[in-house]
Amino acid sequence: MQPLENIPPIGEKVAALLPDIAARADDIEAAGRMPADIADDLAAAGVYAMVTPKSLGGLELSPPEIVAVLHAISRAEASTGWCAMIGATTAVNAAYLPRDIAQKIYGNPLSKTGGVFAPMGRAEDMGDHYRVSGRWQWGSGNVNCDWLCAGAIIFKDGELQRMDNGAPYHRMMYFASDQVERLDTWHVVGMKGTGSSDFTVKDAIIPKEQSVSLIADTPHEEGALYTYPVFGLLAMGVASVALGNAAGALDEIKALVAAKKPIGGQKAMAEKPVIQTEIARAEAQYRAAEAFFREAVAKCWTSAQANGRLGPHERAELRLAATYATESAADVAKTAFTLGGGNAVYLTCNLQRRFRDAHVATQHIATSAAIYELTGRVLLDLPTDMAML
Repeated sequence: MQPLENIPPIGEKVAALLPDIAARADDIEAAGRMPADIADDLAAAGVYAMVTPKSLGGLELSPPEIVAVLHAISRAEASTGWCAMIGATTAVNAAYLPRDIAQKIYGNPLSKTGGVFAPMGRAEDMGDHYRVSGRWQWGSGNVNCDWLCAGAIIFKDGELQRMDNGAPYHRMMYFASDQVERLDTWHVVGMKGTGSSDFTVKDAIIPKEQSVSLIADTPHEEGALYTYPVFGLLAMGVASVALGNAAGALDEIKALVAAKKPIGGQKAMAEKPVIQTEIARAEAQYRAAEAFFREAVAKCWTSAQANGRLGPHERAELRLAATYATESAADVAKTAFTLGGGNAVYLTCNLQRRFRDAHVATQHIATSAAIYELTGRVLLDLPTDMAML
């Protein structure tokens, strides 16, 4: 990954936060959310503005730079990396919103946003506004957000509205924090510190211009970052967190086997051939997945800059690489956990958290196993619905 110090003006600021984030991993998990002071520190460092357009005072970093920042945070602590990823990638909406609305939501450089793309809500078209109600899952980091966006299916006069291809028409609605009720639902096996609780909205009045469709709308911003596929950007973020977490797991297991001696033994576990072999295999798997992922990210970025668009095979390669990276990262975390032996089962050992967090990341729809089928169709030149690719 690109060194943080080579990513001005954000790299050194983020690097300075990492030791404290890593030291507070137990506290973050116990709280079930990212602490407000860490969220504020990340915002002040520019993490939430990585994808925000420069025209709004954002950083508009390149995808390889975004990957490096998210990887570094997740290597320190994965739940914090996950919240940073959701907050950063949500800001791509700023490129689609009308300028005055985008300025209201994203003009403050310390603004923190999050949200859920899935259209779990219902929006009644009332002419110049929508009346929105719904309940959404996976609201990562929502307690720290100033604004939340959430997908809703559009109805008019009680009739479901549809897009040209016949699919239900849906848009992401932006709600101010005080319009949202947060529910105590985040009781999970991993990524506990993300605070990804359900949230609800009832009969909220949302101006039509305070909504966006990442499928039907086109971005107003002209930067190459906004020609990058939106769902590819999200998958890239998930994979960055997963790889960072796997790198952290390798850090932990290397330190453990270097220090631990088997009962009755004189040499550290690191001297055992089986440990050496499995560490080497895990390292190779991690580096291979990371290399494929970085290559795909860089290739797509080059194409976005040169052509202003990505072809089907480029989009498919990005999603394939992100999915494989996330899956491989979970395998690496499992190997590290297994090699940790009895030590790894204790809550005082970070390997068990790395293992749990890794396998929650694999459940995200952007990098789930279903992506193999979708990308396989493209690789075989079969007709494919590219809307979500």
